[in-house]
Amino acid sequence: MRHWIELLDERMLAESVAPDRRGRRADDALADSSASRRLQHRARVSAFLSIATRWMDNDSYGHVNNVTYYSYFDTAVNEHLIRCGGLDIAGDPAIGYVVETSCRFAKPLSFPETIDVGLRVVRLGTTSVTYEIGIFRRGDDAPAAAGRFVHVWVDRASERPVLHPSAHTRTRSCRSSSAHERAGRAPGANCLT
Repeated sequence: MRHWIELLDERMLAESVAPDRRGRRADDALADSSASRRLQHRARVSAFLSIATRWMDNDSYGHVNNVTYYSYFDTAVNEHLIRCGGLDIAGDPAIGYVVETSCRFAKPLSFPETIDVGLRVVRLGTTSVTYEIGIFRRGDDAPAAAGRFVHVWVDRASERPVLHPSAHTRTRSCRSSSAHERAGRAPGANCLT
């Protein structure tokens, strides 16, 4: 039996050379289908996590370094899965491997400020979940950065793809966070549906 990453690579290759309904190849359409073009406003986001930037996030140019945005993505997705889905990172038999990320930057962020990292599920497959993520400066409706984050769920022991845990309920079973209760949102309002 072949390793899951080989199968994923073959699928991605086939999708990148196969034309879509309009006759375009996936890699040709990449420029006009980026997350930053789809995720243009805070209102399009389903769940948020507030994160305070840290002194160490800044680079020598005085703004948050580009690699730090990926840490914000990872933090928001995993915080959501733990809080809303009950994910036990240390003990669940299935784990999520990040197989794809991308980020398009629109404006710089810096320390000290609080950012809102918003996410939404844009594709729920049988073994994978694709998120769009927006990083918003507190009070801004347009994202400072927008990206894509793909998890493939695998068996912890065999590292073979598996149905992602509670595929259709994991993102619906959230209890509201205290920050959103204080903001007057309904219970579960900060969870993906």
